[in-house]
Parts: sequence; structure tokens; C-alpha cells
Amino acid sequence: MTKISIPFYELEDKLLQEQINFFNKHGFIQFKNFISREAVTILLLELNRVQRFLLESDIKKINGIPLKFGKDANGDPLIQRIAFTSYYSNTLTELLKDERLKLLLQLLGKYEGRIGEHEKDGLVFNHYVNVEESNFKQLGWHTDSPRDLFLGNRILPMLNVGLHLDDCAFDNGGLRVLPGTHKQNVFRLLFRKKYFIDNAADKKEVGFDIEAGDLTVHDGRLWHRVQQSPLKGEKSRRRVIYFPVITGSYQPKNAESPTPLYHKLGQFEFKKGIKPILISIKEQMKNNYLKRDVQ
Repeated sequence: MTKISIPFYELEDKLLQEQINFFNKHGFIQFKNFISREAVTILLLELNRVQRFLLESDIKKINGIPLKFGKDANGDPLIQRIAFTSYYSNTLTELLKDERLKLLLQLLGKYEGRIGEHEKDGLVFNHYVNVEESNFKQLGWHTDSPRDLFLGNRILPMLNVGLHLDDCAFDNGGLRVLPGTHKQNVFRLLFRKKYFIDNAADKKEVGFDIEAGDLTVHDGRLWHRVQQSPLKGEKSRRRVIYFPVITGSYQPKNAESPTPLYHKLGQFEFKKGIKPILISIKEQMKNNYLKRDVQ
């Protein structure tokens, strides 16, 4: 794996053609200093407040999406993945209204998009920490597209936007991507790697030097993973807010929404392997949800 050298881009009042070209070629882009260090501190305090509320309220699922629980470096209970986090925070809802984020819609090309606060998993808070009782130290290779199949939809372009709340140098793990794979055909998108259970480094993958306050954007069809930190305890901590930018019909979730199959499989931590996932995908394809190639 290698560390990619990305031009120093910032997301200001417009997207530059150079930035659009970079994204179109590689399938991802990084914007520096999207929010200040002071703003990062405020968000972390707010996220801690939301976590306390969810733990005290014994909430295990939001809009059908299970929370992922673990233990912190000091042994305290920790929620390591929270879906629809903005439902419990006006601060996070206001963050999604930042005018600069609307500029990202241009990266969808001819497709009309929107920020999916109420769709898919909404605004997600991921909290990685490398300790013995952590259930979220890394994330295996995947794309974000098969979830569309599980929901009975044709694969459409989408963006996954990440706001990073901790410094994470390349050597400390973090986001890894396979550049250009957002342009692969459907077979390669579905079967290039074993979804989530394959954590092995790829000779073609690249990683990043990320600082707290940076914004990353990747095409949902891009193969990506999260590398485990080689460090232990507090030095391994990585906190990231993710939210989708979605195309296609509006499909909001609510408290009555069922748990999607891909999350049910995730609860078993894929101990039975990838076969159930592939069977489910094939069934979706038989039902003609993928009549056309990826756009």
C-alpha cells in the first residue's frame, strides 16, 4: 500500500474543475480544514452527550439500524457505530445544512442528488479504538452499492462523505481505497473481494494523511476499507462522521422500518462467511433489480 499525494484542496464557495476532474478520475477526494479544531471539539462534546443519552435510554436500534456496542480503553461502555445520529442533535442537523456541502452534488454529474439525513443509515458516527474489548477496530473491503440491492433498488451513483474528528496519519491506519474502481463493471463491483471479511492489504490501495476537521468524499461504488491502527488504547482512537449523498427516489426511514438484511448479517460478524451475502445478491439480480450496468 502507498500514501497518496493529494493536492491541497479546500471546500470553499465553489468546486474547481480541477477538483471535479480529480474525483472523476480516482473516485475520491480530500478537502483540508473543512471545520476548525474548535468546531471539532464542539462536535465531540455533542457526540459524547448523544452517546450518554442512548446508553442511559437503553436504545439498541434507530430506524431499524442496530447500534454497535463495545468497550472503551478504560473499560467503559462505548457505542462504536450510531446511525441517524443527527436525530438526537440539533448541532449535527445544522452541520448538514452547511452551504458548502451542497457543492458536492456536482460530483454526481448528470444525476440529481440530496443529503440523505433520513435515508439509508442517515448521519453515522463511527468510533474506532484498538483495545481488547473493542468490536470496531477495522472494517473489511466493501463498496456501498450492495445495500441498494438488499433494499430492492437498482445500483445508482451516491457519495459517502466523511468528516474526520481525529488526526490519523497514514501509518496509524484509517481509510484505504482502490482508486478508479468506481468505474468497474457490476461483476467486479460485487465479487472483486469478499465483502467485509477480507481485510488484507491490496498492492493497488492507497491511504491518506488525515487531520481532524478534514473532509473526505468517495463514490459509493469505490472499493474501500478501514485499516486497523497498529497502536493500542487512546492513541488508536479514530472518530468519523459519515453521511450519504443520494440519487434516485426519496426513501426515508422511520421507527417502524425493518432491519435491512445486510445489518442482520453484520450482527453475526460474518462468521458463516460470505456465502449468505452472495446468495442474497444473486436473488436480487434474479428479480431484475440490476437490469442495466452501473451508470
